[in-house]
Amino acid sequence: MSSVFIAGVALLVVGGGTKMAIRAYRKIKAGQFFDNTASASRSFYKGTFSTNLTRREAQLILGVKEGTTSDQLKQRHRTLLLLNHPDHGGSTYVATKINEAKELLLK
Repeated sequence: MSSVFIAGVALLVVGGGTKMAIRAYRKIKAGQFFDNTASASRSFYKGTFSTNLTRREAQLILGVKEGTTSDQLKQRHRTLLLLNHPDHGGSTYVATKINEAKELLLK
């Protein structure tokens, strides 16, 4: 019984190791193995804040799309503000921009 379990675990380890080796080989072949910047910053907005907030920029700040309902918008605003609140180590500037984005999109 225990030899069957050990054989199963061994197959699982060999299969997982092979899968990781194949992924690493493909990344090395594509020249992306040592490029961590693509995966680390892919989901963040790389622009800066403009002085006059546009609807598009407000959507990027809150991470919502054009057809988002007001309830979803308020929930997203609440989540972001809890994560970036100045009383909990967040930036006052970012919190202000989050509030401005919510106000603009709810008009």
